[in-house]
Amino acid sequence: MTEIWGIVNVTTDSFSDGGRFIEPEQAIAHGLALRNAGAAVLDIGGESTRPGSKRVDPAVEAQRVLPVIQELSSRGIPVSIDTLNASTAVAAVRAGARIVNDVSGGLSDPGMLSAVAASGADFAIGHWRGPSDDMYARAEYRRASREVAGELRERCGAAAAAGIAPARLIVDPGIGFAKTGEQNWDVLRGLTDVTALGHRVLIGTSRKQFLVDTVSQASPAEAEIDESRRDLATAVTSALAVRHGVWAVRVHNVAATRDALAIAHAWEG
Repeated sequence: MTEIWGIVNVTTDSFSDGGRFIEPEQAIAHGLALRNAGAAVLDIGGESTRPGSKRVDPAVEAQRVLPVIQELSSRGIPVSIDTLNASTAVAAVRAGARIVNDVSGGLSDPGMLSAVAASGADFAIGHWRGPSDDMYARAEYRRASREVAGELRERCGAAAAAGIAPARLIVDPGIGFAKTGEQNWDVLRGLTDVTALGHRVLIGTSRKQFLVDTVSQASPAEAEIDESRRDLATAVTSALAVRHGVWAVRVHNVAATRDALAIAHAWEG
């Protein structure tokens, strides 16, 4: 059964829900609601990685996420820390996080791989070609799915060399990171290139702009694609990902994706 990761953004500027859960009490309540809706893991982040976003001081990031991680993990809920910073990753694992989710795959902070290796946590390696403020300058591919898989293979090799056992690795093709809309679709169509690496695969399409653009093309007379329609598009991509052997999907709306996955799994039998 494909797992669902629920997104808890303890940020001011995330593209979809920035500012909604900036206070620990709000973030904790939101995390509990996602868990009750069916999230297997809660992915806690204190720094936005949306296109054009600015970096947050690691001390501020830690101040945002640690109380949330401590409370949710104390309730026995599996928690992931979504961070680019080794210091935040170490503190989060000490606070109870079981997974470090680095969208840069350890490229942003040179200390990340060794920090995760020593922590004992699982490591989600995202495909990344540079920081959010200029990521699209690097969006050049001949065959996106194959190149993404190749670059993820290199990062898995670096993680193994740092002492992270292959069984602890998760790979994420980085949908939306340094990729145009069509390149995102090319990666999704070619997910078998990523699953062939032999690691657990995590997909994060939730509410992203390429989904909005695709839905907008299908309904050009409508001025706005609201959150509910973004969630429907997300749920469809999550259900389709099941056919490619994806291990987990990372989403804002857990209930919508839970229902879509239930139908997809029933279809597969």
